[in-house]
Amino acid sequence: MTPPSLILASASPRRRELLARLGVEPARVAPADIDETPLKGELPRDYAVRMAREKAEAAASDDGYVLAGDTVVAAGRRILPKAEDEATARACLDLLSGRRHCVLSALAVRAPDGTLREKLSETIVRFKRLSREEIDAYIASGEWHGKAGGYAIQGGAEGLIAWIQGSHSGVVGLPLFETRALLKAAGFRIG
Repeated sequence: MTPPSLILASASPRRRELLARLGVEPARVAPADIDETPLKGELPRDYAVRMAREKAEAAASDDGYVLAGDTVVAAGRRILPKAEDEATARACLDLLSGRRHCVLSALAVRAPDGTLREKLSETIVRFKRLSREEIDAYIASGEWHGKAGGYAIQGGAEGLIAWIQGSHSGVVGLPLFETRALLKAAGFRIG
């Protein structure tokens, strides 16, 4: 009998790259198509966990483990959007300039028997005080497009970050320590 495979409920190439660092290649990628609108008054932590859970359930399969994740950038109680235009990216960077913010990376693993396990990684990130020129240069790079909070820590923004406390891979989109532990706890074979 073939052991159950892993289904990644995300089209993110970054999550696939990070998963490969654990020696895991998903058998298939099945992005969950769900409404990602935060509920009225929903706190960032609750939102991230709910999104990961709903994505895992939407991609549920009886023949494999489903791994889903969601990464949320929060300034206080405010959930920052994925930047789809320059104005949004600039507004996010202006807000984050010189201050600490939280990156919440939630995970959910649904086992073939329907059991659901969840974990949340919380990382504190502080940008240096950004000059107008630094923001302009980062905007010109285009790295911000589609990224929560308007930046990608694995690119040029890393040179603008004064410090982080927590999981670097969690800020990228998949906290590796927590992912490995969660997959093992769910019964998925991992080295």
